[in-house]
Amino acid sequence: MNYLERLLELTERYRASDLHITYGSSPKIRVNKELVSLSEGVIDDDLLFELYNGFVSDKHKRTYEEMGDCDFAHTSRSGTRYRVNAFRQKGKYAFALRRLNATIPTLEELSLPATLADLCMKEQGLIIVTGPTGSGKSTSLASMIDIINRKKRGHIITIEDPIEYLHQHRSCIVNQRELGEDTISFSKSLRAALREDPDVILVGEMRDLETITTALVAAETGHLVFSTLHTMGSAKTIDRIVDVFPPDQQQQIRVQLANVLISVVSQRLLPNAQHNGLVPALEIMIANNAIRNLIREGKTHQINNMIQTNAGLGMRTFNQYLTQMNQSGKIDRETFERFFMD
Repeated sequence: MNYLERLLELTERYRASDLHITYGSSPKIRVNKELVSLSEGVIDDDLLFELYNGFVSDKHKRTYEEMGDCDFAHTSRSGTRYRVNAFRQKGKYAFALRRLNATIPTLEELSLPATLADLCMKEQGLIIVTGPTGSGKSTSLASMIDIINRKKRGHIITIEDPIEYLHQHRSCIVNQRELGEDTISFSKSLRAALREDPDVILVGEMRDLETITTALVAAETGHLVFSTLHTMGSAKTIDRIVDVFPPDQQQQIRVQLANVLISVVSQRLLPNAQHNGLVPALEIMIANNAIRNLIREGKTHQINNMIQTNAGLGMRTFNQYLTQMNQSGKIDRETFERFFMD
């Protein structure tokens, strides 16, 4: 067994979410958000060189040499898939590997509310799942896409960097495109998707003005579009989208976004009550007429109050969700007080 496979076996044995390999340190795995050292010795240049040449393809090496980092997927000997980022630090190789589940978990298994399943039944519009890195956005989206795949009949296109969960063709056809392998950018692939007769489009991330523009057009023209942003909260998400555009276009974008937005789901992972696992805490905003008017008028600072007073529609502020988790025993009082937002 080579060095990498030994590390991946340990990652899987301890059910770690991530593996970190960098010069001058022992390999580290992330277990329940905490980094833990593996007793595999300190990593030196020879090991890094061996790893780089052993599992980075020639195509990704060219990207790495040009850009200083690259993303790709890797499958271990056991069949477990990983999302890999190879990057340069202090002139040396470094690797961060995220372990991916072999099967797509259900919303129930993820402790996510049935409201998200209801959103999947919409025919067209934009659904954005947000949160910091490592908050489970991709897993939540995979679960939602799987619901559509089982319950609807249509064509699903995903554009990912890299592909994380492999979807089978069920009631739907699912075509998955990976940046660097199947397409060169989110924006170009998204434009092409509009000519490929899709019903549902998943855009891994709305990174730039062109991607956001095309995603809004896709949602306007009869498609159900899913995407992510690294924001926390509906108001900040809407502001981030609008602020990408030049000032003279921002009012037009507010109107366009108000017309197509279905929901913003913001999530983060918190320690469970037993502190032996993680559970998601959410803010759920569902765009009703009142919220659409706030978006058009640029009054996003009032959205949180609107969410708070519309719990009957399935909306929740982060604090409301946190309170519910504490009362149901999913998190303890210490976690509740630590993350409750004033």
